[in-house]
Amino acid sequence: MQFKDMTRLPILMYHNVSDDKNSIGLTIFNKNLEDQFFYLKEKGYTTYHFSELENKDSINSKSIIITFDDVTVNQMLYAVPLLEKYDLKATFFIPFEYIGNVDSWNLGKEKIMSIEQLKQLDNRVELGLHSFAHKRYTSLNEAEINIDFSRCFEIVEQNGLKVYNALAYPYGNYPKKEPNKSIFTKALQQNNVKVGLRIGNRINKFPFKNPYEIMRIDIKGEDNMLKFKLKLRFGKLKLF
Repeated sequence: MQFKDMTRLPILMYHNVSDDKNSIGLTIFNKNLEDQFFYLKEKGYTTYHFSELENKDSINSKSIIITFDDVTVNQMLYAVPLLEKYDLKATFFIPFEYIGNVDSWNLGKEKIMSIEQLKQLDNRVELGLHSFAHKRYTSLNEAEINIDFSRCFEIVEQNGLKVYNALAYPYGNYPKKEPNKSIFTKALQQNNVKVGLRIGNRINKFPFKNPYEIMRIDIKGEDNMLKFKLKLRFGKLKLF
């Protein structure tokens, strides 16, 4: 790997999408999301799936990854048509225990896509892992982590889902101190996890230095276009 050839790779993290213009926090107004997608398209960004990067050692300087956590039905209603409209790709991360139910780990107000709805998504959406039970990995021991993975893979196999082993850590949480960090990394490797995503709010360099500590930029409902552009360029904003 030649570090001088490494390229900036921002990874955007979204959650819910709504038709409420006053949306804040983890929910973004659909018109604001459209403005952001339009900007990415207008500026010539290339969107990637994680699976497409597995065998690459270089990407162009206007590359980006779009991610959505939790596969909520509102993402199918609002985000997917916008991805199609602006010819963009995204990765949607599944909390498998809640498929066809609601986001019980949160307020329990958002519906989660069913198996049938997940299968209806076209190939501009890549599916990834968001754990089985949406628990913090720091609260689980090694055996519980492996069981959590087994339950995910069982649902994938039983339902013929096409899921790439990119893992978004629930709450961005993972063990950072030894020996738990090494135990966790071993579990990821044993379960063939290709990449693990924290939050971090910084711009990655590609190729990834550590595939299990990839950072995402948290895009929130209250972010205006200026703040979105600044996050896209700098990641974490200390002034806001």
